[in-house]
Amino acid sequence: ETNTLPFHPFENQQGDILRVEKEHQVLQEQLKEAEEKFEQLQSRSLEEIGVLEELLKKSLEEIKVSQNELDWFHQDSEAQVKKWQQEKKEARDNLKALRSSVKKHTDTQERYLKTIDDKEKQYNVYLNTFLDTSNKFANEKVKLEELIKKSQDDSQECEKRAVKAEVSVLQNWKESEVWKLSGTIAKAETNLKMLRALSSSASAAAPVLKSQIDAWETFISNVKKQLEKVEAEYEEKIQLVQSGARISLSKVETVDIPSP
Repeated sequence: ETNTLPFHPFENQQGDILRVEKEHQVLQEQLKEAEEKFEQLQSRSLEEIGVLEELLKKSLEEIKVSQNELDWFHQDSEAQVKKWQQEKKEARDNLKALRSSVKKHTDTQERYLKTIDDKEKQYNVYLNTFLDTSNKFANEKVKLEELIKKSQDDSQECEKRAVKAEVSVLQNWKESEVWKLSGTIAKAETNLKMLRALSSSASAAAPVLKSQIDAWETFISNVKKQLEKVEAEYEEKIQLVQSGARISLSKVETVDIPSP
């Protein structure tokens, strides 16, 4: 019966102390494992804390840099906002001016369109009037061209008749002068012939007759020159008239040569 009954007050039933010892041993082992795990976790946590501290330090530095950049960005943003507000104000003023200009141009365009419409109506009226007048003028032009052609034909015919008449007048004047001078030459030559005949038969009067003969020969020579001059000048005038030149009809001036 030894050790077969529960050991009071530590056991309620037999084996409680052994069971407690076993549980204590298990708990000791679990505590040891927990301590080892705690040490491992503590070591790993210290490493992680060091890494985190480094990251925190780096992050703080980056935050400081970022804060500076943020300050710069804020300053730049404020400057940009002020600039944008100024540009917005200028744009608003420009828009207001443009709207005023657009309204002004629109009013001007409407006025011009109305003026163009009025001018177009007036142009159509003028165009119709012009076409009517042009047709009338065209008909009158045809008639005038016919009259001008007829007048030109008549004028050419008149000019031909006038040329013939002028040539005829000049020919008559020429023939008249030539006939007169030729008659004078013929009479002078008759007198010269008579004087030569007398000179050959009357030797006593030879010196006097000789001077008379010389005078008549000179007279005949001058008259012949006058005749050639008259013929040449009349021929020149006749050619000018026949070529269509406008000349004043007048007789050729002659010199009255006194006979001996």
